Amino acid sequence: MIKKILIVDDSPISIRIIKCCIPKDRDFEFFDAADGRIGVEMFKQIKPDLTFMDLTMPVMNGFEALQEIIQFDSRAMVVIATADVQSKAIERAHELGAFSVVKKPPTRENIAAAISGVESALAKRR
Repeated sequence: MIKKILIVDDSPISIRIIKCCIPKDRDFEFFDAADGRIGVEMFKQIKPDLTFMDLTMPVMNGFEALQEIIQFDSRAMVVIATADVQSKAIERAHELGAFSVVKKPPTRENIAAAISGVESALAKRR
C-alpha cells in the first residue's frame, strides 16, 4: 500500500499538477524536491513508497537521480514524469530501473494508472 509519495521536479507548477492528478480519497503523505540531488537525499531519508521523477532538472538530472536511488534501493518504485517521450529516453529510464513513464502534462487517468500499477507490483512482493 502506498502511503508516502515523493515528487522530484524543478517546476513547482509540475509538482502541483501531479498532486492535483492524484486521487484525493487516499491519505497520501507528500514530499517534493526541486532537483535530483535533493530528491536522492530525500528518498534516502523518507523512503517513499512511490517517487515521481522528472528527467530534465538542474544540479542532477532524473537519469542520474534514478540511478542513485536504484543503487540505494533496488526495489524502489520510480515513475518518470516527463515531456521527453522519445523512445531512447523511455528505454534508458527503464534500463536504469524506472517502473513506468508518464507523459507530461499528466492526466488523472495516467497518474491513477501509475499508482495502481505500483500498488499491484507492491502487493505481489508480499
